[in-house]
Amino acid sequence: MFQLRDKNLADDIVSSIKKLDVHLKFMHVCGTHQDTLVKHGLDVLFRKCGVDIGQGPGCPVCVTTPKEIEEMLLLARKSKIVATFGDMIQVPGEKDSLQIMKMEGWDVRTVYGIEDAVSFAEKNQDKDVVFMAVGFETTTPMTAAVLLNNPPRNFSILCCHRVIPPALKAILDMGELKLDGFIEPGHVSTIIGSKPYEFISKEYNVPQVVAGFEPLDLLMGVWMLVQQVHRGEAKVENEYMRVVKEEGNVKAQQVIDEVFEPCDVKWRGFPVIPKSGLRLRDKFERHDARKRYEDDLEELKDKEFSEPKGCRCGEVLRGLISSKECPLFGKKCVPNNPVGPCMVSIEGSCNIEYRYSKN
Repeated sequence: MFQLRDKNLADDIVSSIKKLDVHLKFMHVCGTHQDTLVKHGLDVLFRKCGVDIGQGPGCPVCVTTPKEIEEMLLLARKSKIVATFGDMIQVPGEKDSLQIMKMEGWDVRTVYGIEDAVSFAEKNQDKDVVFMAVGFETTTPMTAAVLLNNPPRNFSILCCHRVIPPALKAILDMGELKLDGFIEPGHVSTIIGSKPYEFISKEYNVPQVVAGFEPLDLLMGVWMLVQQVHRGEAKVENEYMRVVKEEGNVKAQQVIDEVFEPCDVKWRGFPVIPKSGLRLRDKFERHDARKRYEDDLEELKDKEFSEPKGCRCGEVLRGLISSKECPLFGKKCVPNNPVGPCMVSIEGSCNIEYRYSKN
């Protein structure tokens, strides 16, 4: 896991945490952090040090709501060509998934990025192409850049983009668990910087550290949080200084702001979170699938959708339970037959736990 020099530093960090005899609960909001934690056994190591780290709503596929899945399924049934990432295609809906619909002959495309969907639309301008745009601030600039580049008129997006800071506030406001600190996501922070997290520390007195994705990054990030708690501080620190700047990527922020505006939106497992979603500004409405195909989607307008029976993804995403505490985990719910999205996505905690617990 470590080179000798890094191993010595890691041992020093672990020893230092143990000496403080802490009992702390931290949360991160990034699937890549969860992968690093479980893959390298850091979750177990940290618990031995008195630090429990849970994954919050840091998987974009996982937090996409059942209704948004149903919107794409309905558009496919209305003979639109729908395109999205491989993980999204596998997420179960109320009765079907996009993958099942594809097997039944509906035109569902798996793409590696929005550019693939645009390219298909350009080559097939007699067909309506809808791209399901999911992801946090990391992927939003790519969606914005495409829309600023005058995509073909037959191309539209079903916008499911979300932003992270309001979700952190929602977790704290819901008061379901006591958190001693947040490990903030490196990829998202590359775009937004560290400033957008500052209100969390100021208003809620919660320490925060932006961390990278190597095992040593997480060890150092946890040590920085432990030190803040020990000193009675609450601020935003940046462990990932080699990539993340305080101001973030200003150009990417400008592109996002030009194309999108904040909106209130539900997250899977959460109520509506104010200003946590993004919607297209009016000047891009011809590429907004919800406006363009409003009549096609009318039947879903007031319909509510619940989690699949027995699925506890919502509680996992709020940090209330671990994946293994769900009674379906590893039994009825496995990667090749998932019940909920946390077992589908490679950034989902259930999928990650299943993969590495089998090794």
